[in-house]
Amino acid sequence: MAADATTPPARPHALRRFLDSDLGWSFRRSPTAILGALLLAILVISAFVAPLFAPQDPYDLSQLFVDKAELPPVWVQGGEWPFLLGTDPQGRDMLSAILYGTRVSLAIGLASVAAAMAIGVSIGLVAGFFGGRTDMLLMRFADTVLSIPTLLVAILVSAIFRGLLPAGIRDNFSAVILIGAIALTGWVQYARTVRASTMVERRREYVLAARIIGVSAARIMRRHILPNTLTPVLVAATLNLGLAILSEATLSFLGVGMPVTRPSLGTLIRIGNQYLFSGSWWVVVFPALQLGLIVLAVNLIGDWLRDALNPKLR
Repeated sequence: MAADATTPPARPHALRRFLDSDLGWSFRRSPTAILGALLLAILVISAFVAPLFAPQDPYDLSQLFVDKAELPPVWVQGGEWPFLLGTDPQGRDMLSAILYGTRVSLAIGLASVAAAMAIGVSIGLVAGFFGGRTDMLLMRFADTVLSIPTLLVAILVSAIFRGLLPAGIRDNFSAVILIGAIALTGWVQYARTVRASTMVERRREYVLAARIIGVSAARIMRRHILPNTLTPVLVAATLNLGLAILSEATLSFLGVGMPVTRPSLGTLIRIGNQYLFSGSWWVVVFPALQLGLIVLAVNLIGDWLRDALNPKLR
């Protein structure tokens, strides 16, 4: 039977709409973007389906084999199956630890970027919309935060929260502390970007018309100005994701991050660094390689997105 002429055509799939858009066209013609997306997809999918094929749960102490400690990779003499990448000094399978550690690092990186973006966008909107003394106070505070080294602020915040929490529950809140420490040092860029865009948008006719008819300032900022400032914010967030993951790894490497019982990639690198010169090179090399691949993939996508959304380069 012929289709009813009045039946509206089916909407294309979201993926098809993306591929048919200007951004999708740019993505299809960018080898670096495709490479970065494929690499990141492989790393993320393998990490989040790790329980399906990982030899052990590295967070379950009952599954660690002390008698299998410091086994080399299977292609090196002395290696044993199923420990494909060898084991660490606690008898933890390195492949399992890396996959589970990747999940922790990615989750902390994404959450810290989202928190920093929420803080920065809110401050930038208020500063740019109201201007005057409000703008001056908020931006001077941002300058103060920016004048202190990021890593030092993150270590200070992490140390303060760890000192306030009882020792028994400190490890349970390690991820939350890391997210807060990274977010409190990463919001300034978003605030400055949104402030600059808001100062331009607040003079537009549609904003002036909304103010004349009595629309509240909060609604104008949320419904009218914010959507027009998100493009540079999303580009900055993509590029800062790699920095956030590196910040988490650095803090964990310094001992103020994730505990040994729930290691992230940074914690695994810190553990492996202690055994690097004893011959157990695989304990530090493979987590470091995984961290480098994640940051590389994110930066490739971020660089493409920055160029694709820049109207001067079209």
